[in-house]
Amino acid sequence: MPEVQIRKRLVLVEEIFHEGGPVAHKPLRRAAALVVIRNPYAGGYVEKIEDFMDDLKPLGLEMARSLVAALGGDQKVVQAYGKGAIVGSAGELEHGALWHVPGGYAMREVLGDAKAIVASTKKVGGPGTRLDIPITHINASYVRSHFDAMEVGIADAPRADEILLALVMTTGARIHARVGGLKASEIKGEDGLR
Repeated sequence: MPEVQIRKRLVLVEEIFHEGGPVAHKPLRRAAALVVIRNPYAGGYVEKIEDFMDDLKPLGLEMARSLVAALGGDQKVVQAYGKGAIVGSAGELEHGALWHVPGGYAMREVLGDAKAIVASTKKVGGPGTRLDIPITHINASYVRSHFDAMEVGIADAPRADEILLALVMTTGARIHARVGGLKASEIKGEDGLR
């Protein structure tokens, strides 16, 4: 199996106090962990690639833990999450799909009891490409107040033979969320949906 070769990593946290309405008593915090790795399959078609997911699992756990730490160290404050990947131009979209299992399961493991599927996106692009990571509630995907996205990217990544991997966690609903739907307080927690 290929070795995971990291070129760089970035963890960032943003705090949102308002979106034009009243200032929130407690700001929404959104954090992203980005890691740029060499794409071991860049430059040509390789039939069997899924074993690389196992190689990425330790990295996924490390990134998920770094997000919890960036948000204060208590996984109980995390209410929503998402993941994504940007594949450099010498790779293919399927190489970004390798992140589904190691990225998603890492966050669910680190958060302990998260039930909802981790929303995801991926694309092929060059250095400076931006990606909107979809965000949903960790226990019920239908909690409308937590539907969100966080734009991520790194100016010099991914290079043609790289993949930028991303995980995102947030501490709550959108600031000023008020469009109805299932509330976080109404989650049944049976299926990851409601």
